[in-house]
Amino acid sequence: MSTIFTKIIQKEIPADIVYEDDEILAFRDISPQAPEHILVIPKKEIPTVNDIEDADAILVGKLFLTAKKIAKELAFDEKGYRLVMNCNEDGGQTVNHIHMHILAGRQLSWPPG
Repeated sequence: MSTIFTKIIQKEIPADIVYEDDEILAFRDISPQAPEHILVIPKKEIPTVNDIEDADAILVGKLFLTAKKIAKELAFDEKGYRLVMNCNEDGGQTVNHIHMHILAGRQLSWPPG
């Protein structure tokens, strides 16, 4: 499977990267829905939340820890932020590679849009 995220991971497509380690990559969304809109992705290709396996538990946990770290580094941790993961078409997933959205920088309403 090759998605736009795979190409970003492989540095074939440029991205505004805010965090990277051996397992996780985080970059600014090209169509932001909030003043701060960052995508956090595993470098391992997992198409949807439905495809997460028990062996992926630590990796998926690292997505949350990375989001927390980014929020602190960009100083919106105290004010607040939203974490979102979509699954499949009706859930709003547009790229078949799991990813967490970090949304911050304004008051977020519920239900969303």
